[in-house]
Amino acid sequence: MMLKKIILAPQSYKGSIHAFEAAEAMRRGVLRANPELETVLVPVADGGDGTLEALVSTTGGEIYKSVVTGPLGQPVDANWGVMGDGNTAVIEMALASGLALIPHNLRDPRRATTRGTGELIKEALDKGFKNIVVGLGGSATNDAGSGMASALGIKFLDCNGQILPPGGQSLSNLDSIDMSKAHPRLSQANIVGATDVTNTLCGDQGASAIFGPQKGASPDMVRELDQALAKFAAVVASDLGKSVIDVPGSGAAGGLGAGLMAFANADLQSGIDMVCDVLQFDQHLRGASLILTGEGRSDESTIYDKAPVGVARRAAKFKVPTVIMAGSIGEGYQKLYDHGISGIVCIGDRPMSFERSIERTADLLEGATERTVRMLGAFVDLHLDD
Repeated sequence: MMLKKIILAPQSYKGSIHAFEAAEAMRRGVLRANPELETVLVPVADGGDGTLEALVSTTGGEIYKSVVTGPLGQPVDANWGVMGDGNTAVIEMALASGLALIPHNLRDPRRATTRGTGELIKEALDKGFKNIVVGLGGSATNDAGSGMASALGIKFLDCNGQILPPGGQSLSNLDSIDMSKAHPRLSQANIVGATDVTNTLCGDQGASAIFGPQKGASPDMVRELDQALAKFAAVVASDLGKSVIDVPGSGAAGGLGAGLMAFANADLQSGIDMVCDVLQFDQHLRGASLILTGEGRSDESTIYDKAPVGVARRAAKFKVPTVIMAGSIGEGYQKLYDHGISGIVCIGDRPMSFERSIERTADLLEGATERTVRMLGAFVDLHLDD
C-alpha cells in the first residue's frame, strides 16, 4: 500500500509543546517529505497533559482559571473547564499538581501534594457540578490523593490524632481517616477518573516503582513511598471498608486513582479511550496508511495504556501501522513492540542538553517526521518495484 493519508495523533510533549503544536510540527515534516500526502491532525491526550483541551475545546465548552495550591505548596494558576454539554466539569490534575510545575532540581514525591487538584474539585462542587471528569496523568505526586481529599475536608491522622503533613512520605504514619467533615456534595457527585495508566497502587508495577523515578525518587525513596501507599490502602480498607490496592488504574497519578475511588466513589476509565471517543478518532482511521503518534519519553511505562498504546490499539482494528515519535527513549521501550507499536523514532538529531532539547522540540519533531516519512516512502517504493 502506498503512503497516501497519514494521521498525526501526538499527545503533548511534557514541559515543551502542546499536542496541537506537536501535530502541526509533524504536518510540516510530512509535507516537506512529500507535499502530495494527505495529513489529518488529531492531537490526543490520555488523562494527562492536554486532556482539558481535548475534552473541553473540542466540544465547544468553556475554560475557567483558578489559583490553587501547587505540588510543593506554592500558588499556581490552574485552568479547568466545562464540556459543551454544560453539565460536565473537567479537571486536569497536571495543571494543579503536575510534574511540569516543578523544576528538575526540586522534584520530591515525598513532599508533593495533590491539594490543588482537590481545590479545583471543590470549586466545581461549589458551583453545582455533579458530573466531574478528573484527568489522571502528568503528576508530581505520590500521596494517593490525600492532599486532594484534605482540600475536600477529609482528615488524615496519626496515632496521636494529629493531622499528617502533606506528601506521600507522611502516609507511613497514617493511623485513621476522618470523613466527618467531607464536602457535603461529594457523596452525590458522579466523578470519573480518566487514567493514563493501568498500574495498581503498590508493588513492582505500582505507582512508586514505575513512576517514582520520573518524579525524582531514588531507589530508597521508591521503597519508602511504596510502603507508605500500602499503609494508606490498609487504613482505607479498615476505616472505609474499601479495597483499592489491586484495582487497575489505582496507581495513576501517584495513587490519586485510589484516592478518588476511596473518597469520591469514583469510577476509573481509560483516559485515551475517553478522549478518542470524544474526538471520534476511529472515523479518521478509514483509508489511513500510517499513524504518527508521539510523547516526550517512551519507555516501559508507556505500555500501561498511555496515549501511544491507546492510539495503536484503535489503529490495529483498521490494520494501520503506528509509529511513535519520541522525545527520548528509556528502559523497556522494546516492550512497546508487543503492544501494537510498529516503530519508535527518537527525534533528537545530535547530542544536546535536556534543556536545549526542550527548547527545540518542535523543530526536532518536524525534522524527525520528515526523515521518517522519506524513509518509509522509499521502502514502499522499493516494495512496489518488486
